[in-house]
Amino acid sequence: MTQMIYILIILLSISMILIMLNFLISKKSFQDREKISPFECGFDPISKNRLPFSIQFFLISLIFLIFDIEITLLIPLIFLFKFFNIPMILSTLLILIMLLLGLYFEYSEKSIDWKI
Repeated sequence: MTQMIYILIILLSISMILIMLNFLISKKSFQDREKISPFECGFDPISKNRLPFSIQFFLISLIFLIFDIEITLLIPLIFLFKFFNIPMILSTLLILIMLLLGLYFEYSEKSIDWKI
């Protein structure tokens, strides 16, 4: 038991020595511009002129999110087809009809137009 206490003391002292060496040796720069500024998706928060956010990129990401959720909801239904019952079929059809209506709405307002 005392041998484990000695090993624990040695390990703690080695780790404390390494931490103190790190603080002594490391270069400290409190005025470093990149380290004091938050990272915002590649935008430079220090500069005054930013490019406007693309609405087309936002719409494409929303469409991707909708279809990603669609796949997440429909994959478990494939494994449930062995139970083949009416409520499951109706819920699947309801989900698909809602997604098709959303796709029609996006098509009618030309959100899916891929031209720049």
